[in-house]
Amino acid sequence: MISRRHTWFEGWRLLAVLTLSLLALSFWIASMRQFEVEGVRVVIRFTARSSLLLFCLAFGAAALARLWPNAWTRWQRRNRRYLGLSFAVSHAIHAVAIVVFARMDPAGFAEATSPASYIFGCIGYAMIMAMSATSFDCTAALIGPRAWRTLHLVGGYYLWIQFMVSFGKRVPAMPAYAAFLIPLLAVMALRMIAMTRHPRGQAIAAG
Repeated sequence: MISRRHTWFEGWRLLAVLTLSLLALSFWIASMRQFEVEGVRVVIRFTARSSLLLFCLAFGAAALARLWPNAWTRWQRRNRRYLGLSFAVSHAIHAVAIVVFARMDPAGFAEATSPASYIFGCIGYAMIMAMSATSFDCTAALIGPRAWRTLHLVGGYYLWIQFMVSFGKRVPAMPAYAAFLIPLLAVMALRMIAMTRHPRGQAIAAG
């Protein structure tokens, strides 16, 4: 029998703890800069990185559980839905910080963005909202398993590409940003290996 201690940090509790932690850390980061523009920009960078981490944990959960079944990967696979929802929360905070930045410093915001970033960013957020809305049994059943797999497959790979572009374009000016590409490349490699070993594993493709 699995002890309660080993199952407490799961499901909705996991989502609640991660949500409260992200909110508290974002508030603390902004407060360290007196809630001025620079503090908001630091929150944007922080939530971009927390979103990257949570996305990779959710995106690679099924592949890791197939390739290296152990207590951690089974926990990660069981909680993939809540890690994905935590990623959505992180990116929602990211969006709020961007809006605040645009209002506080319109000139700086215009300099930091482009029409392409608006278009692809909006598509990304539309994907996140659709995937989050269908992360529940009732809504997943409404659209059916085939549509669910297609949405989460296309959405997952689109977001992966968007993260690669968002972090990768900063590497020439800031080489340290290459470190953020490592988990993205690693999780994609794991998914490819898992699909090669389990070609009929649609759960991996959609996860």
